[in-house]
Amino acid sequence: MSGPKRLHLHLLSDSTGETLENIAKAALAQYDGVDTVRHFWPMVRTEAHLERILQEIAQNPGLVIYTLVNAATRRALEGRCRSLGLPHVAPLDPVNDALSAMLGQQAKARPGRQHVLDAAYFARVDAIQYTIAHDDGVAPEDWEEADVVLAGVSRSSKTPTSIYLANRGYKVANIPIVVESPPPAILFTLKHPLVVGLTTSADRLIAIRRNRLLSLNQATETSYVEQEAVQRELTYARRLFGDRGWPVIDVTRRSIEETAAAIISLCNERAGTGRVTTE
Repeated sequence: MSGPKRLHLHLLSDSTGETLENIAKAALAQYDGVDTVRHFWPMVRTEAHLERILQEIAQNPGLVIYTLVNAATRRALEGRCRSLGLPHVAPLDPVNDALSAMLGQQAKARPGRQHVLDAAYFARVDAIQYTIAHDDGVAPEDWEEADVVLAGVSRSSKTPTSIYLANRGYKVANIPIVVESPPPAILFTLKHPLVVGLTTSADRLIAIRRNRLLSLNQATETSYVEQEAVQRELTYARRLFGDRGWPVIDVTRRSIEETAAAIISLCNERAGTGRVTTE
């Protein structure tokens, strides 16, 4: 039986390369049995820099994916790839072509233009600061300012989901649902935020909690991971969500990104239109 297929993947960007990394990650997730060696080249803005990179590409031939706006740099890269017989892809070109046709104007060839410190950037910073300051039930008196409030039992992905949403510009507060300690009354009077309940399976929750206790060098045989106690917590939380009519998302088989996407969809449905951003 043959081993995994090795792929050298060269990612070239004239900015931070964040867009390219996300594209590559999403595409590679569709394939199994691939040993990927990533060569990441951000801030490629001169032909001299490109020449050094091309030597590395020639030594490790593979797929070249790039987002370069400078015409001369692009031509140099594309010409060398053709001479080496290497596939090369500019994934943003079809999007830019479609936008250019729809808007009747050419794209501005400015590296890193999406990272301009505009109002949307500062709104995201504000959202991140708010979210960090309102983690794990902190400062309930400010929850009315939130866009989203996440509720769920301990270790149900509330914090990582909150931080992901904050990076998308949403102010998020989250609160643990504990059987012995009912949530503050203000949670049930909120008008502006969308309150969403997060739930999961007992088996998954126990596994996550056990790993957490092990990482802290704590005893793993407590009610925190006992099947009956965990099931009681989940039942209590689900009943609370149902009584309040809050939307509930089961995170058992969802990644943080998928959970966040579902919450954003709920926000859009509640608003009646898609969320308008300047990202």
